[in-house]
Amino acid sequence: MRYFVACLALCSSPAFAEPQFITCESLSVVDGDTIRCDGQRMRPMGPGAPYVSGFDAPETGNRARCDEERILAARATLRMSELLETPGLLIEDSGEVDPFDRPLIWLRLPDGSTIGEVMINEGLARVWLPGRRNDWCND
Repeated sequence: MRYFVACLALCSSPAFAEPQFITCESLSVVDGDTIRCDGQRMRPMGPGAPYVSGFDAPETGNRARCDEERILAARATLRMSELLETPGLLIEDSGEVDPFDRPLIWLRLPDGSTIGEVMINEGLARVWLPGRRNDWCND
């Protein structure tokens, strides 16, 4: 199965900006809020803008702070994997990268919503805001 990444081109005039598409031969899940496209880690966002808002999923493995977080992280990772199989999924590049050099992207479903919105609505992720760390063990 092939996947397409929409890359918003930065042109001298916004009127001439056209999306560029990249074919991903391989699309996989790292965890509930990180994917890998042809080996490149990418950080999906919710419906927000880069560095303004996004979504945060629980940490996996030894990065989890409690068993509850670890269990929810496994569920979030599985759900992200299921959602990546959605026919017509579009990966849209914001043109920005996070502090770990991962491109910040939107995973858009055919209805225009984002996978981040679905994950939040299903209780598998929370809204991320700058300077905020979600506590999955005491909330």
